[in-house]
Amino acid sequence: MATPTADSQDSLPDATIRERPSRLVDIVVAVLLLVADAVIVVVATLLFLMVGLGTAQSPQSAARAHSRDVPVLIWLVVWGLPAVAAAGAVVHARLRMPVTAVVQSLFTLACTFLAVIWTRMLLS
Repeated sequence: MATPTADSQDSLPDATIRERPSRLVDIVVAVLLLVADAVIVVVATLLFLMVGLGTAQSPQSAARAHSRDVPVLIWLVVWGLPAVAAAGAVVHARLRMPVTAVVQSLFTLACTFLAVIWTRMLLS
């Protein structure tokens, strides 16, 4: 096989240099993730309200004892979502998509706040 000429070797892209996606692609992905993240936060908040109000005692009833045993799967869901959101933020930052990384970082903060609320509810 013939070796490429010096001119064509100079025009070959370097495998170690990564091009950043265009700003338009970054913004479109950020908007799509923002919509999906908003749906997730709203659903999690509604679930929190429904479960919290459903398990609340009336002031007239006697205090009842309940178990603090929470299945591990519940803890994985409650704290797994912020972990996955944080990983997504890091991945988008590594892909050099700053707008999407900021959106995912804000989603990570919202998920962490909701996880703390869910943890307090599950332990009470």
